[in-house]
Amino acid sequence: MAEQLLFEKPIIELRNKISELKAFTIEKEIDLSGEIEKLEVRLEQLEEDIYGNMSAWDRVQLARHSHRPTTLDYIEKLFTNFMELYGDRYYGDDAAIVGGIAKFEGAPVTVIGHQRGRDTKENVKRNFGMPHPEGFRKALRLMKQAEKFKRPVICFIDTKGAYPGKSAEERGQSEAIARNLIEMAGLRVPIICIVIGEGGSGGALALGVGDRIFMLENSTYSVISPEGAAALLWKDSAEAKRAAETMKITATDLNDLALIDDVIREVRGGAHRNVEVQADYIRQTLKYALAELMKYDFNELVNKRYEKFNKIGEYDCVNDVMVGE
Repeated sequence: MAEQLLFEKPIIELRNKISELKAFTIEKEIDLSGEIEKLEVRLEQLEEDIYGNMSAWDRVQLARHSHRPTTLDYIEKLFTNFMELYGDRYYGDDAAIVGGIAKFEGAPVTVIGHQRGRDTKENVKRNFGMPHPEGFRKALRLMKQAEKFKRPVICFIDTKGAYPGKSAEERGQSEAIARNLIEMAGLRVPIICIVIGEGGSGGALALGVGDRIFMLENSTYSVISPEGAAALLWKDSAEAKRAAETMKITATDLNDLALIDDVIREVRGGAHRNVEVQADYIRQTLKYALAELMKYDFNELVNKRYEKFNKIGEYDCVNDVMVGE
């Protein structure tokens, strides 16, 4: 049974009513087509009203939806000849990050992304999409390989954050993230980053330094979760909804702040409603972005990437004090 979100309850109830009437029509051989048609028109309007006016917290819930497409789902739909590569050549492999070589529209690329599980067993295997240092080092190894062979890098971001446990800290979690930031900033091939679900903290940033950064319409990107922010600000994680509304973590918010390059629209009701169509939306964005970035030589790419991140944030100088706007 599909996961039901609270704000979708009126839609689900109406869909069920329509299904019941259709079944009753077949079973009793009674023509209820007029009533069904009216309800379907009403459903269309209801979906427009609800999905067209979602709050930040509604989008957080969709970003976390258990059936939301993952990196491997998009790899299957968007790329051909994908060959997954494993391990960081220092410690081991981390299933929370997947990556490898593939072809996009016939051209070779390197694809890397966070990977969550569908059920408890797979989530344990994938560590709920929260990478250890070896995951970030594997990603960096693949990026440097891509640079050597002049392949564009495409990163899919979907994580609550880097794994915060003792074992990760012992193996150099913060250094691994910092190293990725430094290396991605100077990588001499095009980098495209797409937030497909949750973009959480340093775990997201470690795959997030790109020439183009996109977000799916119902994804989020933030330094901390709404629950974490609420616990810090109001000493109550139950205030997560309030925090989400004030943190500016949605794709629209971040696009308005010029922190990302564009928003990729989603299938109405969320990407999980139709993965094929959603993948096609992403395909069009990737084709356009790659065509644009491949025009530049490698030195231009790095310089433009530096300029891009150097522009983030606006400041006024007042009495020799830098004040953020």
